[in-house]
Parts: sequence; structure tokens; C-alpha cells
Amino acid sequence: MILKQDQEKGVLAKLLEKGINILLKKECNEISNLKIDIFATSFEIIKGILHKITIKAEEINYKDLFFDTIELEANDVKFKFKINNKELKFEKDIIVEFKISLSENSLKKIILSSNWIWDLISHQIFNEDKLENIKIENNHILIKDKKYINQYNKVNIKTKKGNLYLENELYNESIRIPIEEKIFFKYVNIENNLINISAESSIDFD
Repeated sequence: MILKQDQEKGVLAKLLEKGINILLKKECNEISNLKIDIFATSFEIIKGILHKITIKAEEINYKDLFFDTIELEANDVKFKFKINNKELKFEKDIIVEFKISLSENSLKKIILSSNWIWDLISHQIFNEDKLENIKIENNHILIKDKKYINQYNKVNIKTKKGNLYLENELYNESIRIPIEEKIFFKYVNIENNLINISAESSIDFD
């Protein structure tokens, strides 16, 4: 009997993992090495309750935000799942804790893109319409603008009251990165030339 329950739980969990996999791939432009773990008993799954979900992935492009790695965790998730077509729907917004890492390459793709938000940041923090280059070296973000041909300026990234800021020491300028207000940033650091960010947010899949 116990063996049968374990097998049932395994089948249900795999079906849910497949549903979440499909949902995430639909939300992201790109995502690789996606690993989903579901923690719930057979009874909880049948009732549409998950004790915990953990998700890990690499090489993510989410709405032109590029991350090298991401780890997410959500608790007490309520859902509805149609087995015949693997359609998964969450009953309410999910609160997730997540950690992301960005390399120099990912940071370049974001900040040097043609997105108007980053052009605005460039103008406000450097008084330039477009930045020339960006790199991470010795755990520091270094940005080159048009005013100094062969010189990089140090830029700090920090959190304050749940928001994420870029700070230009040379010009004594600071600007909040305009990201969705429902994201609360806990901390940010740079280690081994990787930007590591910890935050929490509600996610609505409607």
C-alpha cells in the first residue's frame, strides 16, 4: 500500500512538473537546464495544494532581462491542473523568493540594448544618450561613456528600501532601476565577477 502511494505521488508530481515546465517556457523567451522539484504528498496534490516548489534554471531571457542562473522557491501554492491537456492554473498570485546571477555578458545585453529605459538611465547617470561599453572586473562594474575614450568609470549597484539602484561615483549620481514595484530586492553583491541578487515578488500567470 505504501509503495502504491509513493508511485502515485511520483506520477502526479511528474505531471505537475511537466505543466510548470510548459508554463515557464511560455513566459520566457529563452530558458535552459530547467529543473523543477515539487514537495507534496499525494493527498495534497489531489487537493490542489503544494507544500513547496523549487525551480532552478540557466541562460534565462525573461522579457529581455538576461540572467545566467536563477533559483526560485514558493511555499503553500494552490492550483488547478487538467491532466488531459497538462493545463496548469494557479488560484492566486504566488509569492516567490528568488536569487539571480548575472555575468558581464548578461549585463551587457541588458544595459547596452536599445531599450528606452536603459537609454534614459544612461542619460541621467552619465549625461550620455548611449554608453560605449560595460565590464565587470575585480568585482566592480566599470562603464565607459563617450566623454572618456579609454577610461572606465566605476558604478555601484545597491539596494535601498526594496529598490535597486545604480550609483556613479564620478558624477555623484544615483538612479533607481525602474523594475516592477512588486519586486522587493533584499540584497545585491558582486562575487567572482558575478552580480548576485536576492529578492521576493508576487507572480501572476493570468
